[in-house]
Amino acid sequence: MTSIDAKTRLPQAYRRLTVATGIDSLGTGASAAAVPLLAVTVTADPRLVSLVATAAYLPWLLLALPAGALADRHDRATLMWRAQAGQAVLAGAAAVLIACGALSLPVLVVAAFGLGAGDVVCGTAAQAILPELVPAPLLPRANGRQQAVTTVTGQFAGPPAGSLLFGVTAALPFGLDAVSFAVAAALVARLPKKPRPAAGRAGIRDGLAWLWRHRLLRTLALLLGVNTFCGQLANATLVLLATQVLHVGARGYGLLLAGAALGSVLGGLVNTRVVARIGQRRALLTALAANAVAFTGIGLSPDAVLLGIFLAANGFVTTLWNIVTVGLRQQLVPPSLLGRVAGVYRMVGWGLIPLGTLTGGLVAHALGLRAPYLVAGAVRGAALLVALPVLVRTAASAAPGTAR
Repeated sequence: MTSIDAKTRLPQAYRRLTVATGIDSLGTGASAAAVPLLAVTVTADPRLVSLVATAAYLPWLLLALPAGALADRHDRATLMWRAQAGQAVLAGAAAVLIACGALSLPVLVVAAFGLGAGDVVCGTAAQAILPELVPAPLLPRANGRQQAVTTVTGQFAGPPAGSLLFGVTAALPFGLDAVSFAVAAALVARLPKKPRPAAGRAGIRDGLAWLWRHRLLRTLALLLGVNTFCGQLANATLVLLATQVLHVGARGYGLLLAGAALGSVLGGLVNTRVVARIGQRRALLTALAANAVAFTGIGLSPDAVLLGIFLAANGFVTTLWNIVTVGLRQQLVPPSLLGRVAGVYRMVGWGLIPLGTLTGGLVAHALGLRAPYLVAGAVRGAALLVALPVLVRTAASAAPGTAR
């Protein structure tokens, strides 16, 4: 019995990574709630507010490919802690500037871009390193726990803490972010090192070619691109919908974000079993359909309570999508290509986020603050219908190492 338990217990290195991820996410969640609140104090124009979110995600369009190549060429743990150390310095500098009253909107945009660049390097390496730390049969459980820990700290605990600290003084959430990055970097630096063979100049092209040949993952990457575009189109002005339409204060806004996080936490805890019970294909289709419904419900919510319920539902099914799709990439992509394919996948999947934030600001400015969620729900529903034939044919028969 002891030997069986040992085989099914997640390794110590994974547990260290999970602790580091949770600490990192706590500070990031605090600053994520504080950034839009800080932007609103500078301007009420939804186009300018959305510009800050655009800057935070623009690195996924510009840097995802080279970050993926780096993750296959160098030790992944080293890339992670160095990126986190750089983010600690940047967040600390932002806290000092805010405390001195010297952080203008352009400086906030630059800071958001720099922190986003660190997320690209660290996030790509983190997804690629997980199969090195965890046996393949335990990857679904490991991914589910990572999702739960990230959500608890980054969405459930971090945003309310950031909102409360922002109420004391605007610099505090960024100071917390700087400390969390530094502590996480120290933990990640102790992970096992695994030098990697050089990928060469053709490395990025190899990742592009592999993903393009795999029909299921290519479809999921394109679908993720549409979904994240719609997500940012809607969420870029959520702070304005909450504060100006539903008249929620800073603490209430943090609680709304916590409501979304609560759904994600529950998803991280139970969705591994949901996938095992209903299968990958049904889980994907359920997540995509429910996301479209949740976005529409958010846009039509008459009060903050119903808005919080739909945000929680969206968080739950988004976690379901993540567990399935991340697990598929880790199982289907050869280990030597995992970083590059992850970089390409996330560039395609997250590269439209900056455009989504800008579009959301324009839609909100032209049609009202509820319109972005209604538009996003309609587009996500249409994308599901287009992708449905491929998902039905391939998701149930995906096998490691195959290309479809």
